[in-house]
Amino acid sequence: MNQMNSPLIRIGVFYDGNYFLKISDYYYFQHDRKARISLEGLHEFIRHQVAEEEDVDARLSQITDAHFFRGRLSATEARDKDRLFHDRLLDDILMNLGVTTHYMPLKTRDGRLQEKGIDVWLSLEALELALHKSFDVVVLIAGDSDYAPLIKKLNTIGTRVMLLNWDFKYTDFKGENRVTRASQQLLEFATYPISMHDIIDQGLASGEELIDNLFVSQSDSTPYTPTAPKSTVVRPVGPTAAGPVGTVGISTIKNLKNGFGFVVMPPNNLFFSYADMSEGDFNDLREGDWVEFTVGRNHRDEDCARNVRKVQPPQMEDGDEYEEEHEHESIDSPDHL
Repeated sequence: MNQMNSPLIRIGVFYDGNYFLKISDYYYFQHDRKARISLEGLHEFIRHQVAEEEDVDARLSQITDAHFFRGRLSATEARDKDRLFHDRLLDDILMNLGVTTHYMPLKTRDGRLQEKGIDVWLSLEALELALHKSFDVVVLIAGDSDYAPLIKKLNTIGTRVMLLNWDFKYTDFKGENRVTRASQQLLEFATYPISMHDIIDQGLASGEELIDNLFVSQSDSTPYTPTAPKSTVVRPVGPTAAGPVGTVGISTIKNLKNGFGFVVMPPNNLFFSYADMSEGDFNDLREGDWVEFTVGRNHRDEDCARNVRKVQPPQMEDGDEYEEEHEHESIDSPDHL
C-alpha cells in the first residue's frame, strides 16, 4: 500500500554488479585514491544525496531495499581461478549490509565468459519491487543503455530515478585506452543523474568526510592468511624451475602493472594478480620487493604464483647469488591468469 502521507522517502538501490566492480577496480588501480568503493559508505552517500534532491532531512531518507545482480562462475571454474574466496568475501560484505544478491551463471560464447540476461532480470525485479514496495526513488548503479526502458517505465508510475554514473578513461596494462561512461539515454531519462566522478574528485580535494567515506580504508580490510603448510623454499638462481604445485617460494617482483605482476622464477616468471594476494595491499608492492608465494596452476594449466605476500629479504647463504642475467623473459600477459 502506498503511504501517501508518510514523510519518509523510501529508496530502492539496484546494482549492476559487473559495472560496480569495474568502477571499484578503477579507483583501486587507476585513480590516485588507490582504494575500493565502500558499499556502506556508498549507501550513506545515497541517503544524503536523495535527501538533498528531494529537499528533506537526511533522517527521512532511508534505503528500504538493496539488490545486487551479477554473473557468476561455476564452483569448478571459480576454484580453478582461485575466485571462490574472493566471491565469498564479497557475499559477506553484501550480506552484512542487508543487500539481496541475484546471481546468474556466466555463459561461454566465442571462447569467452559473458553475462547474458542480467539487465533484463534487474529491470523486471526493480519494476516489480517499485510497484509492490512503493519506492519513492530508485537508485540505479549502471551505465548500459539496456536500462533505458526500465527508467522510462519507472517514470510512468511516478517513481523518481537517481542514476549514479561515472565518466573516466585510462590506459590499461596492455597500453589500450579504456573508456567508461553512462549511456546518454540513461542520463536524459533519469530524474537525478549524478556525475559521481566529478563529485568524488571535488570532495576528495576539499576533504569532505562523506566522500572520503566512500572508500574502504586500510584498517577495514581483512587479510587472508593461507593455512597450507610450508614446504621447500625455491630461490631464483640459475635455471631453477618453479617446483611442483604447492611449493612455497621466495623471490622478487618484476614488471608490476595495473593489478598484475610477475615473480622472478626462471625459466618462465610466474604471473600473479591482486586477487592472488594473501595479505597486504597490492598497491603497496614495488618492483624488486621480496615476496613469499605458493606455486599454483591457472585455468590454462600453467604455473602461476598464489598466496603472494611481501616479506623481508632473505639472508643468503655463502655462495648464493641473486643474478638478474640468469632470468628468462616471460610473456607479460594476464592471459596466464
